[in-house]
Amino acid sequence: MFAAKPLPLSLLTMALMASYSSHLMADDASVLEQITIFGQQNPLNTAPASAHEITQAELDTFKYTDIMRTLATIPGIYIQEEDGYGLRPNIGMRGTGQNRSEKITVMEDGVLAAPAPYASPAAYYFPTPGRMERIEAMKGGSTIQYGPRTTGGVLNLVSRSIPTDELAGNLDVALGQDGFAKAHVYGGGQGEQVGAVAEIFRYQADGFRDINHVGGNSGFVRTDALAKVSLHSDADATYAQQLQIKLKYSDETSNETYMGLTSADYHSAPWSRYSASQNDQMVTDHQQLQVNHVIEFSPELNLSSVAYYNAFHRNWYKVNKINGKSLASGGIELASAFDAGTSGLDSLAVEVKANNRDYLSQGIQTQVNWDVAQHQVTVGLRYHEDQMDRFQWVDNYQLTQQYHMTLAPEDAGIPGTDSNRIDSANAWAMFVEDKMSFDQLAITLGMRYEDIETRRQDWGKTNPGRVGEPSKDIRNHFDALLPAAAVSYAITDQWLVFTGVQKGFAPAAPGNSDGDVEKSWNYELGARFNQDDLQAEAVAFYSDYSNMHGNCTAAQGCDDDNIGNQYNAGAVDVKGFELSGGYTLNAQGQVSFPIKMAYTYTQAEFSNSFDSDFWGQVNAGDELPYLPSNQMYLSIGAETAQWQVTVAGRYTSDIRTDAGHGAIPSDELIESKTVVDLAARYFISEQQEVYLQAENLLDETYMTTRIHGSIFSGKPRSLTLGYSYQF
Repeated sequence: MFAAKPLPLSLLTMALMASYSSHLMADDASVLEQITIFGQQNPLNTAPASAHEITQAELDTFKYTDIMRTLATIPGIYIQEEDGYGLRPNIGMRGTGQNRSEKITVMEDGVLAAPAPYASPAAYYFPTPGRMERIEAMKGGSTIQYGPRTTGGVLNLVSRSIPTDELAGNLDVALGQDGFAKAHVYGGGQGEQVGAVAEIFRYQADGFRDINHVGGNSGFVRTDALAKVSLHSDADATYAQQLQIKLKYSDETSNETYMGLTSADYHSAPWSRYSASQNDQMVTDHQQLQVNHVIEFSPELNLSSVAYYNAFHRNWYKVNKINGKSLASGGIELASAFDAGTSGLDSLAVEVKANNRDYLSQGIQTQVNWDVAQHQVTVGLRYHEDQMDRFQWVDNYQLTQQYHMTLAPEDAGIPGTDSNRIDSANAWAMFVEDKMSFDQLAITLGMRYEDIETRRQDWGKTNPGRVGEPSKDIRNHFDALLPAAAVSYAITDQWLVFTGVQKGFAPAAPGNSDGDVEKSWNYELGARFNQDDLQAEAVAFYSDYSNMHGNCTAAQGCDDDNIGNQYNAGAVDVKGFELSGGYTLNAQGQVSFPIKMAYTYTQAEFSNSFDSDFWGQVNAGDELPYLPSNQMYLSIGAETAQWQVTVAGRYTSDIRTDAGHGAIPSDELIESKTVVDLAARYFISEQQEVYLQAENLLDETYMTTRIHGSIFSGKPRSLTLGYSYQF
């Protein structure tokens, strides 16, 4: 419903003019340095902030396709499960809130990954984790380079790099319970000056939920395709350069719903689904173009630039009301009673909304890195624009015994007669950071500036043709200056202590009636130890919000009139600490035993009292909802040159679903849970392996969420057998 705007010519010229050369760089190292958080310029072990990396070897241990299982190894990250497969993750950091990962900065290859990170940050698209070769996370003052959200932290997923060999690749196939299947293949190579890689990742399942009376597929199919081509300079080039082009396409069809279960049905049949939800389905497609360029003027000075374009379409066709009642105000109970035959009704009127949206995100960012004397200076500039176009409608059905509990169409809606608006934003972002090194002492000072314009054009439900001017045209403009400082001191070669402070920020969305940005001051103090087979990190953190945002989405059970609005919660205090470590027992022996742990304690409270359509009635001292006080991850393995077995457990303490304090009422409680996974690998040769995965090994029945006043259950035990071949 919208046309992509052209990027400013002056910026495009500035970002890419350095590529005018007949010679291009010798390998992919410079682009890899550009698209990652950690590298030669910013080593993980000396980062003056909480810093974590999940390597390819660690990803290969469990071969997860669910990002929320993968991220459990990192402290300070909170996950709220939903569909059981991690298709639409809910990820938060240090008390930010998890809903659709909207409160953290998520990137793929150093580029913002959310469909509309400024105008509509809820990430209904998330990069497929199974095709990544590295995942990075950083929290604290050193995240000043990565906006727009600077409070919780940044997550960067690094996609497949071009192999350094002349030809290399991998084939990985797997089959599992509930119709799970995976096929992953990539191949590529590096020539004298040209390199390339192509990759396809497809996975699917029939689903673990049974739709009452009608059966059917409650699973998904998702496909990703990636291609990269790079050109490099030769040894005689005046300036070493590299140009890399990345193309990506993905699509998904998932039969997912927002209809959970009543408490009684959850306890009697936790993996059932009401027949009213039988037509619920999400359909998406995503296209990406990314062009990276790096030029080295000298060993101390380089310029890196990237132009990016992301287009995302989604239509989540799902139940909205039953007999005129929303899911949260009695619709779930009606669906339950009708399926059980206790409603006393002959039929149900089922309203299914086509939550049809198109997104655009595009921009150019460029960065200068200059090492001079004891200073490592980085200066960055980005122009970005994005928008979300809602063009929705409602179809009406009848659910009756006459049609054997199959939804019978009654009347079809007209596209654009429900939500019918465009939210858009354009933003300039600039930062400067200076890392100063004085023997064992390092001081990092930084400043980020964001200048943002947002707009909401709403044509209303009676003007689907968008004739004339919109009935509402709301514009906001705001900016923010965000200082940060971090200090680290190397006590010995093994011990590093660090501390940092930064001003946190999140932009106001077009649906924020007051136009108030999210503001906070964030502090941390930590220590890191690295020696041979032992690594450990401990960090205490404190975030002092003067204004916290709450974004009202259907994912949080908001009603139609409020979806897309943003609410201000005022002052909030978040404090806690993170512990993590890894050690390999008998590392040089015939059988070694790797151990890894991560623990997070969090206390988050509102500091003021208020009444809100989003938060409800809040009193000072109330705890934030959907934020566990304690999380812990522990994995223990045994491995030889021939085989590897790893058992991992994830513990989450009780969670309250509404703001409050003291004992949690039973209808607002998600009970604590421990979920255990197992991975076993047998290496047939250096190139081949077979593997077995068992997710939820102990078949724990547990609750994930109470959104919409109903309950969703986690995925039951699921076994997968796979084969991998490298060439």
